[in-house]
Amino acid sequence: MPQPGLRGLVRRAAELYGRLLSALLAISVLILVVPVTLQVVSRQTHLLPHYIWTEEMARFLLVWTVMIGAIVGQKEGIHFIVDLWPELRGRMRAFMDIVSGVFVLLFGAVFLWFGIEFVDFAWFRISELAELPLWLIHLPWPILGFSWLLFGGEKFADDVTTLIHGEQA
Repeated sequence: MPQPGLRGLVRRAAELYGRLLSALLAISVLILVVPVTLQVVSRQTHLLPHYIWTEEMARFLLVWTVMIGAIVGQKEGIHFIVDLWPELRGRMRAFMDIVSGVFVLLFGAVFLWFGIEFVDFAWFRISELAELPLWLIHLPWPILGFSWLLFGGEKFADDVTTLIHGEQA
């Protein structure tokens, strides 16, 4: 059943954003293979010259891949799971999820707040080897924070609804 109003619109936008992130995760892993392969082949054989930019490019792509993976894990509900009482259901499960959800939201806020400062710090700097703008490697932190707030906030709202009204159909 579609949800009315702003809440339904936010959920739809979050769903589309989640799909985009899942696609970007797959693409980033595929792209990451290129500089790493070039690096390995150039170090182990004399078929290719030793490209120094590949190490830096691999580092940038790895940071993005890990951060997008953490976001997708949060969205799918598989990133932060320590299930001490797996038999809990209904309101008690919602209460325990709210307690852990508060910490997820706090971490999201910290990543967003300090991530913005992190990007600002790197705004006018460039990397040494590939001469890429360093804000590109710092940008995933505030994106991660925003995304955890969005997806964690959705789950938190669902848990509060379950706590107040009981088990949802």
